[in-house]
Amino acid sequence: MSTKTIFFSIIFLVLLLSCNSPFTPKPKGYFKIDFPQHSYQTFNEPGFPYSFEYPSYATISKQVDSSGQQPYWLNIEFNQFNGKIYLSYKSVNGYSVYKIKTQQGYKDSLSKNSFDQLRDEAFNMTYKHTIKASGIVDSFFRNKPGYAGMYFYVAGNAATSKQFFVTDSVKHFLRGALYFDATPNEDSIRVVSDFLEADVKHLIQTLTWK
Repeated sequence: MSTKTIFFSIIFLVLLLSCNSPFTPKPKGYFKIDFPQHSYQTFNEPGFPYSFEYPSYATISKQVDSSGQQPYWLNIEFNQFNGKIYLSYKSVNGYSVYKIKTQQGYKDSLSKNSFDQLRDEAFNMTYKHTIKASGIVDSFFRNKPGYAGMYFYVAGNAATSKQFFVTDSVKHFLRGALYFDATPNEDSIRVVSDFLEADVKHLIQTLTWK
């Protein structure tokens, strides 16, 4: 038998044995994340109608509202996690500028913020994610200072996983939403989302009006 024949015979046997060997798929893996210890500091800036505690590993920046009429909107940024809590505040029975569509394009419209309108707006903003979400669970809560609100858990590959609003129903209304600057994928962001959920709930429990 020639050397060439022996070589191809060995290759054939290797391929034959490999075809009969069991295949074990490897599970999808993600990078290990080292989380900091939960610790908090107080946001209590003069002139703002509310205060709360937020994580020491986060930073706060002011949101730029397109109407220029919302000076009390904030972002709580978690740069190491590519996450952000958007906080939008509106005064019950105050006024806000909304963009409305006309035949000539969009124009500003001044509207009074009734409590029912703000509550319904918060629900609508959350439930618009039903296209991507596998489910949304809402639950009523009352925080330590005694103010009520709703907490929303959004499951599935939605852009946001946690949303909420807190209100005294007569003067103050604050809405919050946790977003990630990444392609929505529940499996990849779940561990970070679960870690930050404690911070979202701590903010809610320490929120108070001035």
